[in-house]
Amino acid sequence: MTLLLIVLLLLISGIAFTAGKRRALALVDGQGRKLHSLPGYYGHYVLIWAVLPAALVLFLWIGFQGRVVEALLVDSLSEDARSLSPERLDLLVNDIKNLSTGSAVSREVSPDLESAALRYRSLRQTARASLFVVILGLATAGLVWGRQRIHPRLRAIHRVESTVKILLMMGSLVAILTTVGIVLSLVFEAARFFNRVPLTDFLFGLEWSPQTALRAEQVGSSGSFGAVPLFAGTFLITAVAMVVAVPVGLFSAFYLSEYASRRMRSIIKPVLEVLAGIPTVVYGFFAALTVAPALRGAGDAVGLGVDPESALAAGLVMGVMIIPLISSLSDDVINAVPNGLRAASYGLGATESETIKRVIFPAALPGIVGGVLLAVSRAVGETMIVVMAAGLSANLTVNPLEAVTTVTVQIVTLLTGDQEFDSAKTLSAFALGLVLFIVTLGFNILALQVVRKYREQYE
Repeated sequence: MTLLLIVLLLLISGIAFTAGKRRALALVDGQGRKLHSLPGYYGHYVLIWAVLPAALVLFLWIGFQGRVVEALLVDSLSEDARSLSPERLDLLVNDIKNLSTGSAVSREVSPDLESAALRYRSLRQTARASLFVVILGLATAGLVWGRQRIHPRLRAIHRVESTVKILLMMGSLVAILTTVGIVLSLVFEAARFFNRVPLTDFLFGLEWSPQTALRAEQVGSSGSFGAVPLFAGTFLITAVAMVVAVPVGLFSAFYLSEYASRRMRSIIKPVLEVLAGIPTVVYGFFAALTVAPALRGAGDAVGLGVDPESALAAGLVMGVMIIPLISSLSDDVINAVPNGLRAASYGLGATESETIKRVIFPAALPGIVGGVLLAVSRAVGETMIVVMAAGLSANLTVNPLEAVTTVTVQIVTLLTGDQEFDSAKTLSAFALGLVLFIVTLGFNILALQVVRKYREQYE
């Protein structure tokens, strides 16, 4: 139904644009120079009147349709049903919805329940029909209204551009409000956690065991929330990834921008882009099924004990995943260095390698550092590879051959399944999320500051 309405609105938008443009030209006998604006702006003016109000009602209805229909359904129930507790009433409404769609219900199907399901289905059908009539009515009325308001001196260009500017501002406002909402939710839930667990214990504690133990003598019988092992594991895997990604990414960027022929660049560049498009879960499979067993076999061959799940395996594969990011950013920065600097260096007798080391690399260094910091932020926030290759053990170690875990993995673990959002165990995920948000935000800000402060401006 919604897809059909969107298609109809697109069709009406085309009709409105054509009607507005033809109406404007007809008023001046086809002499477009007599119009205040170009004929296309009059078409866009009518299009806005025809589509914008209808689209606004459609999006509002999509957001509130379920609640309205549920409220009408609850009002139609018997007095005994409406007097149920909120939890039991929600369960009853869910059973009615499931029965209306033919799904399984959690209680015996009674005549009253069947009647309520039929009523719910009827309400949904009525709501869809009403929405269809309202949307088409608004679009048609807007098309007629906008077409009638057209006259040669109408400042259509100003009306259209003002409307577009308002829409762009609303889009920016949505992005800002979404970010603010995410931050506030993290801060609010983290504050609830820190009311139960001291901040110093969380930031400096050396034991992470959020599960409640079965026996009092077990570690963390009331939960142990020292996050240092998680921070250590996160930065250990990130360090391994950067050791792999930074050299390979920089070398490939310099080769592509300075040494490679057009034919070679046309081959290598798409391959790197394909590498960047591989889902992280595929990298995780590769790390768990190929890299980790290979590292374990190599360790056994030289007498080193390598855990089946290790920070080294996760870091190596994560580094491969980040190579395209560093290579692409560095390639753009290197290509942005003016060719005049290269020509001046060659004119002084420098070789190509000397020009790269002493001219191009210093000039591109601020941008390269910014790209590396952004790559670090990407590595810190990675989850799937660590889940599948590094394990879930919160070990405080700097040995990359041992199993470790990261902040993101623990967040996923804590929030998986049915959780009670009133326990320290679940709330600790929000505290970890807040710390991760602050760290990644700090890296991004640092990257921007490095680029802005040390970037040289070339004429």
